[in-house]
This record gives sequence, structure tokens and C-alpha cells, in this order.
Amino acid sequence: MDNYDRLKNSHPCFAGQKSNKGRIHLPVSPGCNIECKFCDRKINDYEKRPGVTAAIIKPEEAIEVVRKSLELCPEITVVGIAGPGDTLATNYALDTFRLIKQHFPNLIKCMSTNGLLLSERAEEITEVGIDSLTVTVNAVDPAIEALLNSRIIYHGKSYEGKEAADILIRNQLEGIRKVAKAGITIKVNTVLVPGINEDHIEEVAKRVSEAGASMYNMIPLIPQHELSDCKAPNCSQIDKARLRASEFIDVFRHCQRCRADAIGVPGEKDFGDQVYLNRIAHKDTFSHG
Repeated sequence: MDNYDRLKNSHPCFAGQKSNKGRIHLPVSPGCNIECKFCDRKINDYEKRPGVTAAIIKPEEAIEVVRKSLELCPEITVVGIAGPGDTLATNYALDTFRLIKQHFPNLIKCMSTNGLLLSERAEEITEVGIDSLTVTVNAVDPAIEALLNSRIIYHGKSYEGKEAADILIRNQLEGIRKVAKAGITIKVNTVLVPGINEDHIEEVAKRVSEAGASMYNMIPLIPQHELSDCKAPNCSQIDKARLRASEFIDVFRHCQRCRADAIGVPGEKDFGDQVYLNRIAHKDTFSHG
């Protein structure tokens, strides 16, 4: 059984509705290095979407969070880090996974990234024992990506427009190739934005599949931030995009758009309030970079 087949039986993002497996997301990554026009990262306890957490924890605090979560929800098989910033923009995520590897060696380690630094940090990802990696790739055409991303911060310098998009896409695809070659299963997320990338999905799916991704996940736009005037895709648009993508790659259809501090079985059990007792309810937005 290869790693992808193993994850289909033990990871809720790969097994879909067939699974009653749980996951825990550890919110240890505060900073980000790209500025997506649809992203509005928040600290609060009420929004149910990616990029939101009640608090940031330190890598050494994560061990106790995992231990307590397993006591409350033994179905947890996956420890994931998905933000609220980018996992590779700082060292906190990889430092946390090193501790997880030491204290909970049987748990699946799952990480999400925008991919800007994926190529240059691929060896570190392999070394800490990541089992599955999610990379958000919203376009493989710089002209389209530039409509979705205001700027990037790359090695201390700010880039905008097509120049930024070209750097990001190049690093994403090269990073996917490196990580896939190391035997790590890769899922690609694409935020579906009507009028911008909905007719570009086939090309994205084709390119990431060729690079080594095994699964593709369509995330409907939540209209907010600079794209607050855009409409969310309807069911027909989502179905058409999934159908186009499925010609090139397996498509995941059960995404719950989890918070960065989610704990439990997706769609069934949520233990976040019990574990993160200091959840707060204000709306500070992280700065990018």
C-alpha cells in the first residue's frame, strides 16, 4: 500500500464521508508572506473558515494540546498545521512537527502551505516526516494569479503583479515536484473565484498533476477583503469545475473549510472550545510578511 492509499483510510481529507477519523489543527504559524485578495485572517471564536483561530500557541505548548485532544477525541489520527499564516514563512510549524514526531510518532503529520518557499524548504519537510502536504495553487498563469494576489514578500523584498505571480507559481510547481519525489502525498487546493479562475481550472489541475499532486480540492470563494464584491460560486459552477479537474486528478468533494484551530471529526465533533479555554472574540487581523 502506497502513502496515498494509506491516507485514504486514515485521513479525513482523503477518506471523505467514508471516514470517522478526526484531526487537530495547531495554530502555531502567525505570519504570512503573500497577500491574497480573498484572505482575511482573524483571531476570533465564531467564524468557521480557514485563516481563523482563537489564539496562537507555541510549538512546546502544542504537545499538551495534542495530548488533551486525544483524551477527548480518540478518533484523531491526524495532526495538521494550516496557519493561520503560512507554515513555511516562519520556523514554528516545522519545529512543532519535530516535537510531534518525537512525542506522537503514530499520528499522521499534515501541513498546508501557499508554496512560496516550498521548493527551498522541501528537504526540511521530508526530514520532519510530513505525510501529506496541501499546497494552495489558484492559478498557473501569472496574469490570472495577479488578479488574486496583491503581493508577495520573498527573501525580504516585496513583489507585485505578474512578477510576484511568476515567482509564486514557479516555486509552487517546483516545490510540488520535489516533495512528491520524496514520497509525500500532495493535495492541491484551489479557491474558485467566478470570473477570474473558473475557466482556468483544467490547466491548474493538469499542471499540478503533472508535477506530482495526487488529489485536488476546490474551495468556493468566501467574498471578503479585496474580493468582497465578487460572488461566491454556485453549485453548478463548482460541479463544472470539479468535473473539468477530474479529467486529470482525483477530486475531493467533502471539504469542511476548517478553522486553523479545528479539533475533532469534521462535520461531527468539535472540541476546540474545550481545549482552547482561552478563546477570545476580537477581530485583530495579522499583518502579512
